Amino acid sequence: MSLDFERARFNMIEQQVRPWEVLDQRVLGVLRDVRREDFVPSRYRRLAFADVELPIGHDESMMRPIVEGRLLQALAVEPTDAVLEIGTGSGFVTACLARLGCFVVSVEIHADLAEAARLRLAGAGFTNVAVAAGDAVRAWEPGRRFDVIAVTGAVHEIPGRFRDWLTVGGRLFVVRGASPVQEAVLVTRVADDRYIEDSLFETDLKYLIHAEPPRAFLF
Repeated sequence: MSLDFERARFNMIEQQVRPWEVLDQRVLGVLRDVRREDFVPSRYRRLAFADVELPIGHDESMMRPIVEGRLLQALAVEPTDAVLEIGTGSGFVTACLARLGCFVVSVEIHADLAEAARLRLAGAGFTNVAVAAGDAVRAWEPGRRFDVIAVTGAVHEIPGRFRDWLTVGGRLFVVRGASPVQEAVLVTRVADDRYIEDSLFETDLKYLIHAEPPRAFLF
């Protein structure tokens, strides 16, 4: 029996995302319009709308739909916004950000995941996205600032370089802290040297590579 993707998409939005306080109509519209099933590895396609993280390779995974919805809502992406995504993954959140904003630069540490996402995004008709392969935590540099930064993996502490890449007035979504109880926060740059943070919700995400907690020494 074939899966009714449109019914599953409707149920995802109405039974998962909306009850988790995602009420922004632009965000709900993007989650309706971007075909999540096209960004899921083929063997997991039937689970594209389930309330689970889906493996995509390299021990990485897609976020749960409710976390994706809260991320998109918190960032309040405007049509004129320049967006940076740290952690391209499957490319689904990239596509949502591209639909909401002006253009997206997305960086992924695994070159094969970056290339696969690039192909999916092109196949879906997105022309306002550039996907780069690189290590955003340690080495990669964007060469500009952004109005919006979405970090799709957790960090133990927010790297200062992420904050530096924000424009004044820019917003950064990131999940930080010690697993399994991490905190999603929105960082807003209100001046060249001043930032404010808003705590959003608790969750648990896989860490970005090189952003894990330091290893404890045993004596």
